[in-house]
Amino acid sequence: MHTVGKSSISAYLLDKVAPLANEIDSNPEALLHALKGLGELGVLALRVPHHWGGKEVTEPFSSFQELVARYSGALAFLQIQHQGAAAMLVASTNSSLQQEYLPHMSYGKVLVGLGFSQIRRPGKPPTVAVPVSSGYQLDGEVPWVTGWGFFNDFIVAATLPDGGAVFGMVPFQETHQDSGGSITFSSPAQLAAITSTNTVTASLTQWLLPNERVVYIKPAGWIHENDQKNVLHATPLITGCAFAGLDIIESAAHTKSLPLIATAFESLLQELNDCRSAIALAQQDEPIAERLQLRAWAIELATRIAHAAITVSSGAANFRHHAAQRVYREAIVYTVSGQTRDLMAATLERLTRPSSENKFRLQ
Repeated sequence: MHTVGKSSISAYLLDKVAPLANEIDSNPEALLHALKGLGELGVLALRVPHHWGGKEVTEPFSSFQELVARYSGALAFLQIQHQGAAAMLVASTNSSLQQEYLPHMSYGKVLVGLGFSQIRRPGKPPTVAVPVSSGYQLDGEVPWVTGWGFFNDFIVAATLPDGGAVFGMVPFQETHQDSGGSITFSSPAQLAAITSTNTVTASLTQWLLPNERVVYIKPAGWIHENDQKNVLHATPLITGCAFAGLDIIESAAHTKSLPLIATAFESLLQELNDCRSAIALAQQDEPIAERLQLRAWAIELATRIAHAAITVSSGAANFRHHAAQRVYREAIVYTVSGQTRDLMAATLERLTRPSSENKFRLQ
C-alpha cells in the first residue's frame, strides 16, 4: 500500500493486536492503543488523496479492511467509521472543512466518527433539519454513534423538509451553544460484541449547524441508492471475520490432531475463497439481486465458520473471553451492520433455503 506495505500492517496486527484481541473487544483503552498504532502507520485515511495527506488507495483498501477484521472486529469497526468520515470529507465541496480535518486524519491526529444510519429508517425521521438564515437547526436523536471517547467530532445527518438530508460536522462531546442549542449523549450501550467501541445515542436540541460546518446535502432517496451501490463494500469485514474463525479451526486441527477438523477446515476455506472470488468478480452494474445474494452468502458463511470454531473449541468455547466466542459475536454484528430490508430478505432466504441433505423426517 504505497509507503506502508501490507507486510508492515500484517506484522503490526499479528504482533500487537491479535494477542490482545479479547481485551481490545471489551477495554476501550486497549482499543484506543490499537487504533493509535494504525495511526502511527499512517493508514487511517487510505482513500484520501495525497495532497490531503492520505494514501489514495482504491482496491487495496478492501484487503486492508479484511486484514484488520481478521484480528480484531472492534478495531475494524471503529476505524471504518473514521475512514468513512474521511471519504465523506473528500467528496465535500467545503474546502475549509477539508483543510481543517483531512491533513490530520491519516495519522489519527484528528479522529472523526459517523452518525447517519438513522436516515435509512422508514417512517418519521429520527433527526430533522430546518433551514435557518445561518444554516440549519437540528433536532432529534441519532440512535447509533460509535466512538464516544475516541473521536473528536462526528458527521451527523438530518432529514430536510423536502426529504433530502444535510450532513454536517458536530462535536462528539456534550456541548451547549450560546443560542440555546445543545447536543448530549447517552451512556455507552452494552452490546453483545465490540463493546469497547463505545456506541452511544446522541440527542440534538435546537442545535445550530452553521453553513460553514456543512459537509454536503444529499437529495431524497440518496441513502437507498447508496445502499444499493455499496451492497458489497462491507463484505471485507465479514470475510475477515470468517478468516478469524478459520484461524481457530486450523489451530484446533494442529492441537487435537483429529483428521475431521482438518477436513472441515479445508472445506470451509475453499468455500470462503470461492465466496471472495465471486464478490471480487461482481461489478457494480450487475443486478442488485445478485449482489445481495453474495452479501448474504458471506454473512451466512462467516456465521457458519464461527459456529464451527466454537464446535472444535469444545467446552472452552462457553467462556466469554474465548476467541471463538468473540468471533461468533462479531459474526452477529456483521449480520445486521448496514442492514436494509432487501438485505434482511436476502439473508433470510439464504438461511432458510432447503437442503437436499436434510433427510431426517418425523415418522
